[in-house]
Amino acid sequence: MPKRLIRINDSVIVPTSTPIINKRTVSPKWKRVWIDDRTVLAGSIIVVLAIYVSIFATILAPYAPNVGDNSLRLALPGTSGHWLGLDQQGRDIWSRLMYGGRMSLMTAIIPIVIAALLSGTIGLIAGFMKGKIGEIIMRFMDILFAFPTILLALTITTLLEVGIRSVIITLTIALIPNMTRIVYTAVIAESGKEYIEAAKVLGASKFELIFTELLPNVVTSLIVYATSLVGKMIIFSAGLSFMGLGIQAPQSDWGKMTSDGMAVILQGSYHAATIPGLVILIVSIGFNWLGDGLRNHFDPHY
Repeated sequence: MPKRLIRINDSVIVPTSTPIINKRTVSPKWKRVWIDDRTVLAGSIIVVLAIYVSIFATILAPYAPNVGDNSLRLALPGTSGHWLGLDQQGRDIWSRLMYGGRMSLMTAIIPIVIAALLSGTIGLIAGFMKGKIGEIIMRFMDILFAFPTILLALTITTLLEVGIRSVIITLTIALIPNMTRIVYTAVIAESGKEYIEAAKVLGASKFELIFTELLPNVVTSLIVYATSLVGKMIIFSAGLSFMGLGIQAPQSDWGKMTSDGMAVILQGSYHAATIPGLVILIVSIGFNWLGDGLRNHFDPHY
């Protein structure tokens, strides 16, 4: 190995065998996470494509989602002009997947965003106040934990009307306890650290301590956790639609498409249910992989 010379002073030069490292060859952390990790890269691509196709469905979809051709009813994938086939009403499955993605992603992402905002505020207050106030808030969260999500969904849809509003409310309420506990735990862990004590000594108000000091240091955990939940919420939302508690006709999402396709499986038309089911699986895995990437990116030990 070539020796490297280190100058100690103007008259002494000491040889060393330490290899010379070219800084340009050292991969930055973002590259290790988002490019070198193939699963994270694949997950990011899946998520971006799903969101892009759903947003621009009106431009990209070759057919109207609710207009069918009875002469091609249940045509198999590969049919001319319909590469994913048609459903039991003669509607193009590819076009319906694009439009259905809007509902599936919306009913998964909107509840997570709302729950994150509410849970972040509740968890910050409970963790900072501690004492009786924090205990009362967290015991109330424990009560919400006691209700199975599906029972909660049935209750809400009974009080309201079946549809997208009920799905969003149900998923939001179901997410709040878990997210609140994540924030609460992070606030408790951060509250005893030196920078909080230093801020108190410098005269920071409670508002400044909560939203200027604590919030930036706990929001990362919430974002990573929220991203990992999107896949689960897509599946749960699809399950509600599958049971008739979610999106109603003429609107459609991937769960409703799978439910409708199940009715014709015994007729040998497996694609009508299988294709939407595979899309749910792939997009859910994509969001999970993206969540892994965010966790690794923000992990100081990675």
